[in-house]
Amino acid sequence: MMIKPLRKAVFPVGGLGTRFLPATKAMPKEMLPVVDRPLIQCAVDEALEAGIEQMIFVTGRGKSAIEDHFDIAYELEATMSGRGKSLSVLDGTRLKPGAISYVRQQEPMGLGHAVWSARHIVGDEPFAVLLADDFMVGKPGCLKQMVEAYNKVGGNMICAQEVPEDQTHMYGVITPGARDGSLTEVRGLVEKPAPGTAPSNLSVIGRYILQPEVMRVLETQEKGAGGEIQLTDAMAKMIGDQPFHGVTFDGRRYDCGDKAGYIQANLAIALGRADIGESVRAFAVDLLR
Repeated sequence: MMIKPLRKAVFPVGGLGTRFLPATKAMPKEMLPVVDRPLIQCAVDEALEAGIEQMIFVTGRGKSAIEDHFDIAYELEATMSGRGKSLSVLDGTRLKPGAISYVRQQEPMGLGHAVWSARHIVGDEPFAVLLADDFMVGKPGCLKQMVEAYNKVGGNMICAQEVPEDQTHMYGVITPGARDGSLTEVRGLVEKPAPGTAPSNLSVIGRYILQPEVMRVLETQEKGAGGEIQLTDAMAKMIGDQPFHGVTFDGRRYDCGDKAGYIQANLAIALGRADIGESVRAFAVDLLR
């Protein structure tokens, strides 16, 4: 079996971010910072570490701040340079010319529709999908762990993580097959199963490696859970036609689409920072006292 190299990644960033209103009224939720690094920057950093060469952003109205973030800021850089300040803090915000593409998802019709909107840029290549809301912390990063597994077995791959039984209705859930270390054969997928009906507690987290054939499935995919075109439903139709595995991430995930998860991520990262960790820890101890 020939395994095509993974060069492209899709970032669906067209969501409205209603759970973080009013903060996201004028700012994309993907630009919310974890300490001082926007969520979308963290996802791009993860993709770069995994060897991704082309970033494809599926955007919507009001998302121009994301484009500006990954562009050259002449006035800022000239002012900083003129004052003798290092520009290293901006590393990662300026990628090579042509390394980023943007396409609009005109209607919020679900994750599957967002991914399908990038079909012409993806072309006939395997591609990754990264959801910036899922903030993944580990060494190596989540996508790099998945790429290392993908280079061995090929096919389609999802990040998998165990969740409490009473939370399975919030996720796509795997029907598991054979297990080999961090790899689990995927025999079935169901999006947001009714409470008590989930085939396991192994959930689908926001990292995927998919073969281009999924675009042809999404072309005719009907609406599923929530009245949206679900990526999980399209992936389920590919099981049996191509190898399909879940990779259990060796690290920690923070759900930054949830307010509590977002605060937890900020606290955890702040505590691990050499520049502010001691101060934040002292404050937290005093606050909890």
